[in-house]
Amino acid sequence: MAARDNFHSVFVAWMKIVLPLLALGLLSTVFLFSRKVDLDQPVPFSQVDLTQRAHDQGVTNPNFAGVATGGEHVSFKADKVRPDPDHEGRVLADTVRAELRLNGGAVVTITSDHGESDQIEYSALLNGNVQVTTSTGYDIRTDRITAQFDTLRAETPGRVTGTGPPGALEAGRMLLTSEEEDGTAHLLFTDGVKLVYTPPKTKE
Repeated sequence: MAARDNFHSVFVAWMKIVLPLLALGLLSTVFLFSRKVDLDQPVPFSQVDLTQRAHDQGVTNPNFAGVATGGEHVSFKADKVRPDPDHEGRVLADTVRAELRLNGGAVVTITSDHGESDQIEYSALLNGNVQVTTSTGYDIRTDRITAQFDTLRAETPGRVTGTGPPGALEAGRMLLTSEEEDGTAHLLFTDGVKLVYTPPKTKE
């Protein structure tokens, strides 16, 4: 529970920074775009303009980090995030990068065009040109992947393709998880796995 409480504290602290910055951004638009005031002229922004401007506000280059229950270090970065107006506690992100540092020393990096993170469920959904690379030599591509931050778990709901130490592969599903007892990480491919084996090159 200590790791989960730690993650909750990190998310709460992050949102305490994000939300005031969003409010400051909304206020700053009034001053940045204002010029010489002419009281005889109509207000230059319509209600639709103001709504759209508020909707587009966000925070650039945010990041947070924490420790999963198994001791793995997790970090999450994005070019820009903004609150989801339809779901409390959820933020939307663009150009996302998540990094998982496993107990054995391996590093898993996940990048995507877009993502959404739920601070209540400690989870994220990454979609759009998702790439999963590992320091052990795997390079996997897929459309979307879900990740759980308080426990080491990442899963693709659909097809994956890529390469790894054994060769080129494709599968209907990929799962990254860890053992509860010792935190050992496992990368599993299931649902119609196809592997084109590439034998290791021999030294002449």
